[in-house]
Amino acid sequence: MKISTALKGVSRLGIETAPFIYFVERHPTYLPKVRDIFRQIDQGKFEGVSSMITLVEVLTQPLKMGNSTLEMEYRNILMRSRHFSLLPISVGIAERAAQLRAHYNLKTPDALQVFAAIDAQCDAFLTNDLGLKRVQEINVLLLDELELDSL
Repeated sequence: MKISTALKGVSRLGIETAPFIYFVERHPTYLPKVRDIFRQIDQGKFEGVSSMITLVEVLTQPLKMGNSTLEMEYRNILMRSRHFSLLPISVGIAERAAQLRAHYNLKTPDALQVFAAIDAQCDAFLTNDLGLKRVQEINVLLLDELELDSL
């Protein structure tokens, strides 16, 4: 499916951790796709959101390696990007994420990420985790299923 088709009608896109890693660390397969999506967010075509879980997940390796440059790249994109926000994890989100986790047998971080997007009234959720496709409460978009419009 073309990215433009997948994002048609999306005003708010939930994004899990992997697309940020692909973007910042310039993954050769996924960089063109996430660059296109993040460019659209930066242009204000729709809003991007993620939860604080993403911040925890992306900072862990740079902190372990003492790579302050990579750490700052992640901080900049997550905390200083236009038309993008990080969502806190509230008690209500945690309780509803537990329900999702129980129903779909999700890992805790995945359940928190997905329900934070649902709670923020996202129209879709961007991931590359095939296991999240079984979640029915939100339109789950897999990077592996998306194609650049120019192809």
